[in-house]
Order: sequence, then structure tokens, then C-alpha cells
Amino acid sequence: MTEAATRAMRLNAPGAALRMEALPLAPLRPHEVLIEVSACGVCRTDLHLLDGELPQAVLPVTPGHEIVGRIVDAGHAVDRFCSGDRVGVPWLASACGECGYCATGLENLCERARFTGCTVDGGFARHAIADSRFCLDLPDRYDDAQAAPLLCAGLIGYRAYRAAGEGGNLGLYGFGAAAHLLAQVARADGRRIFALTRPGDLDAQHFARELGATWAGGSDEAPPEPLDAAILFAPVGSLVPAALAAVRKGGRVVCAGIHMSDIPTFPYSLLWGERTICSVANLTREDGSAFMRVAAQLDLRAAIEPFTLEQANDALARLRRGELRGAAVLLTGAAVATTSA
Repeated sequence: MTEAATRAMRLNAPGAALRMEALPLAPLRPHEVLIEVSACGVCRTDLHLLDGELPQAVLPVTPGHEIVGRIVDAGHAVDRFCSGDRVGVPWLASACGECGYCATGLENLCERARFTGCTVDGGFARHAIADSRFCLDLPDRYDDAQAAPLLCAGLIGYRAYRAAGEGGNLGLYGFGAAAHLLAQVARADGRRIFALTRPGDLDAQHFARELGATWAGGSDEAPPEPLDAAILFAPVGSLVPAALAAVRKGGRVVCAGIHMSDIPTFPYSLLWGERTICSVANLTREDGSAFMRVAAQLDLRAAIEPFTLEQANDALARLRRGELRGAAVLLTGAAVATTSA
């Protein structure tokens, strides 16, 4: 192995701040690759991890599941990539490939799935180890920092988008990393975007309009037209009844987060009329390939705010307070120099 150890920002207990630590690197298994990380996105799921809201998490762990880097070493069975190749590492770290879910194209629901930055170490580090069979090719048109948010904000947003159906009026509740990318995809498909932000967040509403939203307002407001579908990126259960009230009969509400506060009781009349509620869970490799093909065709504007690896706690705090426009991305090594140039 090229490297015997790395440096990583580690979570040792729920509620604790991340700490920079030296981390030994295990010998590579046959299908694994060692990646020198250049960029890693910061996701709301990382906040849920810190807050102890993901019961499957294995601590201590290195967070981060939007990893971009270059391969520096590979196990003997790796046949897709070579040393020096740029790859992306998403949330789904591996699946068993044998269970009923995997056999029917639902590896995202595999009971033995492992998740990057949650049950296996992620990318808040100088180096990361990943299963090459679950790594993704990245479109050349995006630099490392711009590519990082595609690997979760983009991927989960796209899976939610496909679950939302073909309707023309699409509501997006929460306008952060995922919604600002998805809005661009939806606009390219000719759909009309209605952005619902934190009440009073005029900057986010202005940002949504810059990206082509037909209307933008607070999540405490009703959109000016019925929605064909609504996607909830904000992890706020009380938005489910609000979204049901906003969609037309036959409309669909898609919950896109891995964690959400409890959904309050609501009258059956909000659901009646063949409205539906569904969730999206994790992602599949097919989701990854499909979205990267879309991203290669569109010049998506990934709004990012760069931080150094050592500033991971600051990036998370900014995300928690809703102070980011787009996505926070941790940069290491050459990526910092390139972005600063």
C-alpha cells in the first residue's frame, strides 16, 4: 500500500466536535481502492450523524460521503480504474448483491448495505478507501470542488425527482445543496419550480429565482398554483401536511431526507383525492450512472463555499444555521491551491 496512515476529522461520540486524528489505513481488499481525497462535500446527513440520529452509525467514524479524489493504489481485483483516475465515492459504500432487494434492482434497500461516512470511514480525510465497484465516473466538465455536491445532493435529489413523476409544477421545500442542483435539472426539462424556503429567508428565495424558479416564498406560505408534486429536502415533519395541502388531487409528496422530525397528525382530507406520500432511501449505482449522464449534458451551476479539512466543524455549524448558499465543500492539498489561485 502506498500510504500506511492518513489524517482525518473523526467523530468519536454523538454530539462531540470532530477531531483531527492520525488514522491507520487497513490493507486493501481485492476490490478496494485507496483514494487521495481532493474534495468532500458537507451534507445535512452529516449533521444527523453528529446528532446521533442515525442508529446504524458505527463510531468512531470519519464522516463525509461526497468524495472526489484520485486513485493511488488498488486491490488485485480492481478492473475498472487505474492509478491516477479521478473517481467519486457516494453514500452507498457497498451492498451484498445476493438478497432479494439487490436481485430486483433495489440495492439501496439492502439489509447488509454499508454507507460511506456512517458505517465505514468517509472523506473528511486526506485519504479514503472505497469499494471500486461502487465508485462513480465523474463528468470532466466539473472540477473537484464542483463535482463533490453531485455525489449526494445531486444523486439523492435526482432519485427524489424521478420518484416525483412527470408533472409540470414541482415544489421544492428547502432550497439548499440538493434543491439548487435539482432546480436546474427540472428547469432544463421544462418544469416550473416553486421554491419554499425557511420563512423570511429572502436570500434563499432570491437565489431560487436566479436559478429560474417561477415563484419563491416561505414554507409557511401556500404556492400560488397547485403543485403536481413536492419534494421535501428540509427534515421537518410538519411540512408533510403543508405539502399535501399544496399538491393537486393525484399529486405526490416525496420525502428526500434520511431523517425527519415526526410528522404531526393531519386530517384525512389532505390525503384524500389519491394524493400519495413516499420516501426515497439511499441510492443505487444505476441512480449514480443516470445522474452523471445528465450532469455531463447540463452545465450545472454548483454553488459552493470552500473550507479546509481542518474547518470541518465550522462548515457543519454554518450548515446547521442555514447560512450557506448552496453547498459547503472541504478541500485538501492541491484542491485548496487550485481554488485559491
